[in-house]
Amino acid sequence: MLSKINQITLIVLTLCYSSFYAQKSYIVQTVAFYNLENLFDTINDPNKLDELSPMMEIKSNRKEIYQDKLSKLSQVLCEIGKEQNKLPPSIIGVAEVENRKVLEDLIATPPLSNYHYGIIHFDSPDLRGIDTALLYNKEVFKPTHSEAIPANLYHNNVKIHTRDILWITGYLIDEKIHVLVNHWPSRRGGAQKSSILREHVAKRNLAIIDLIHEEEPNAKIIGMGDFNDNPTDKSFKKILNTKNSKTKLKPGDLYNPFEKMFKNGFNTLTYQGELFLFDQIFFSDNYITLNKNYHQFKFYKAGIFNPNYMTLQKGTYKGSPKRSFSGSSYLGGYSDHYPVYSYLIKENN
Repeated sequence: MLSKINQITLIVLTLCYSSFYAQKSYIVQTVAFYNLENLFDTINDPNKLDELSPMMEIKSNRKEIYQDKLSKLSQVLCEIGKEQNKLPPSIIGVAEVENRKVLEDLIATPPLSNYHYGIIHFDSPDLRGIDTALLYNKEVFKPTHSEAIPANLYHNNVKIHTRDILWITGYLIDEKIHVLVNHWPSRRGGAQKSSILREHVAKRNLAIIDLIHEEEPNAKIIGMGDFNDNPTDKSFKKILNTKNSKTKLKPGDLYNPFEKMFKNGFNTLTYQGELFLFDQIFFSDNYITLNKNYHQFKFYKAGIFNPNYMTLQKGTYKGSPKRSFSGSSYLGGYSDHYPVYSYLIKENN
């Protein structure tokens, strides 16, 4: 498998050992997450409130707009991680998709259609039909289990119809991993007032992680999503107890490389002039602390994909992502969020 050039990318790193330098080649795999901003089709679904989506509110050229949005998203997904990897991400968590059909249309759109992507998707209980999903390169990731875990979220004894937590287990080349894809409740009604909802879903993530560790004490776990919280908020620091330093991790800890980015002023979206970093990827401690000889995949580094062409260069919202929609108007952008990504590497034996 590893000899096929269309399946992996090798990178060469220079490592320092006391008084000499040595070069080693590594297999690199990119994992990513992207909120696709209302990727809805043009057909009214009577079982959903999809008529509230921007795509359905547009009165003319709807099919052309849909194809343009697919083309733009396909372009972005193929360019994420190009700094170290010639190939698109092996695993891509996505949010704000209406159904499986829009995902099928997306992976059939060039240039993404040049690769062999599979889809894992479940319809969520969200009233508008906003779902999460996982796209994966079928040549390097082999899923063995997928499940939509309900958020079981209630407020004042009323059920909140929010997105499930998507749990996928599979083999990245020859290594078993678990991936949790999230889209937590919004800040509608205010960040503080709604924080209890996100804290609850954080606890649900923690319960899944604990369940995995009961069966597999050394399980390798990746969490990703649009969390509608920053890395410094209570849901991360008090509930998930995420750490921002690789040197202080203990067994069972979760490492979040996006916390330092946020503290350094980086963002994945803006709102009313304020910067937010809601889109994140975190890792179980053994991506950092175990396997120091790189015989298994380890975390290498993380980033936010925010090239100039995806960013407003002037005006009131300068520095914000170029979004697709504003009300019922199509703006011709990509998404109101930037995608995030991380590299996993291991020695090429």
